[in-house]
Amino acid sequence: MQRPWFPRLPLPVLSAAALAALLAWVPAQAITTEELAKRLEVLEAQSAALQAKVDRLEAAQAGRVSAAPTQAPPTAPVAVAEVVPRPDAAETTVSSYGEIAYTRPTRAQDKANVDVARAVIGITHRFDERTRMVGEWEWEHAVTSSGDSGEAEVEQLFVEREFDSGLRGRAGLFLMPVGLINQNHEPTAYYGVFRPDVDTRIVPSTWREAGLGLSGDTQGGVSWDAGITTGPNLSKWDATSDEGRVRGPLAAIHGEGQFATARDPLWHGAASWRGLPGLLVAGSVVTGKIGQEQPGFPGNASRLVFFDLHARYEVRGWDFAAEYVRGTISHTEALNTSFAQGASGPVTLVPARFFGAYAQAAYRFRFGGGYTLIPFTRYEILNTAASYGALPASPGGVAQPDEKIWTVGASLRIGEGIVVKADFRRYRNEQRPSDIPDGFVKGNSINVGVGYSF
Repeated sequence: MQRPWFPRLPLPVLSAAALAALLAWVPAQAITTEELAKRLEVLEAQSAALQAKVDRLEAAQAGRVSAAPTQAPPTAPVAVAEVVPRPDAAETTVSSYGEIAYTRPTRAQDKANVDVARAVIGITHRFDERTRMVGEWEWEHAVTSSGDSGEAEVEQLFVEREFDSGLRGRAGLFLMPVGLINQNHEPTAYYGVFRPDVDTRIVPSTWREAGLGLSGDTQGGVSWDAGITTGPNLSKWDATSDEGRVRGPLAAIHGEGQFATARDPLWHGAASWRGLPGLLVAGSVVTGKIGQEQPGFPGNASRLVFFDLHARYEVRGWDFAAEYVRGTISHTEALNTSFAQGASGPVTLVPARFFGAYAQAAYRFRFGGGYTLIPFTRYEILNTAASYGALPASPGGVAQPDEKIWTVGASLRIGEGIVVKADFRRYRNEQRPSDIPDGFVKGNSINVGVGYSF
């Protein structure tokens, strides 16, 4: 008698097991062809499920992470339609970026130094095609301890889900959608050894808050983002420190997710348009009360209104970018008066207005072997304390002059993930905040750095 057809299985063990199961089901008397066909269909389903399990085990050994359960096959000899194994959708990705910089002030060469500015490790785990988790951990200045200037921090930690409508919802600690640099701050994403001053002193990159967000895209090239988060805490302002003037007002009072006072929320909305090839036009608004209703605090009525406009155009090797950011803090008079009363010397008052802007141009020269040389120039103007409202003249109550900065340099990209940079920064009033342990270096500077991102 001709041997009945049997599906070819990938493993001899599976073939033997399937054949044994078939013989166990065959009764002593003859069976009909229809019954035998039904039982063969069941065996095919079992084989497919077993093969899918083997594939997942082999993928896990190769470095993939799988969490998809095996679909249980039928256990009784009944007719089945078709068993389709679930795809292995789970995936974990490790990312990282870092940068090291050499700084040499031209008029204070004894302050020349090398700093491991930051090292970052990120993990993104995709539970399925719609759900993911994003985490990012950062170390600054190489060493973190109670006696060092380094810092260890959680830069991002959130979960995100895409819904049927195309909307994406997120919850956790995430970067605020403001400016050109805040959400794209890797050393390979900007020109210059250091981030632009506007994007560190006015926008406190990396500015992050804990909360809820919702985002989406449209067919016309418009993307939008909105949410409610924690906000800065004005009661943290230290009038005896120059941090609010040097580092910037928001850098002095933002919470970063560390026991962030959440009495008053912060609302944000952002939109961007990419309707033409190489063109990005975007803006954002952030607002909320920042007094946080602290008992007896004279700044409880203060409100932050912060907005930015930015654009970037890349065409035929050219890369043009511009950004304008402006912030106001209302009802600062009572708080600043309390700081000024009884002060024997200068104090750092809360500004009623602060702003920054820059324009930048670069050109890409591409060479063989994956090398790209990009010379650039950037002009910035900013002021961390442009006005103090109606506050009368008092120690620290005089608006400071605008800071104007020229940066000229070049970046050499090696492939897609490594960049070597050099630049010269010239400050009109010869003061530059920096990411080095001394914290504040007087004088213009020559800078050289190397960074990576993957």
